[in-house]
Amino acid sequence: MPRAGLSEGRVVEEAEQLADEGGVVTLAAIAARLGVRVPSLYKHVAGSDALQQLIATRAKNELADVLGRASVGRARADAVEAIAWAYRRWATEHPGRYATTLRAPVPDDAADLAASERAIQVVLDALNGYGLTGAAAIDATRMLRATLHGFVALDAAGAFGLPDLDRSFARLIAGLQVMLESWPT
Repeated sequence: MPRAGLSEGRVVEEAEQLADEGGVVTLAAIAARLGVRVPSLYKHVAGSDALQQLIATRAKNELADVLGRASVGRARADAVEAIAWAYRRWATEHPGRYATTLRAPVPDDAADLAASERAIQVVLDALNGYGLTGAAAIDATRMLRATLHGFVALDAAGAFGLPDLDRSFARLIAGLQVMLESWPT
């Protein structure tokens, strides 16, 4: 019988916290944090790979929610700016979970595909304000994601030693907006 209060959701939450604290997410580490033995976790998750996949899917859904709330009712430059700041804030606050969002969805995992599509759709909706659809929108989405990730990753690595990081990020966003305004369709 499963331990009272222990569920798949609880196991994943503990793994998310450990990841965001910079710890290595292993079943042994999660079991120790929850005060159970490793075999007890198998009643709730199918193994380490399954746990990682659950974290990734939940993180992608959470990021989609955050980006969606930030951009609701906004268009074009306002939407891109709101998405960029929300992306950076969420990635900084949840570094372990953020890392799991970087992988492409697992093709045979319907939940992972849906979560990834939700996050991408928020960006596509914002880019639609620039008249970008189809291949142009996909290319612009990749550019936006790569740029934001690059800034977030460099910041997380301590690569920005000079002051006024927020000013630099605001200018990065302004540059993205200029590029989107003149994006070839």
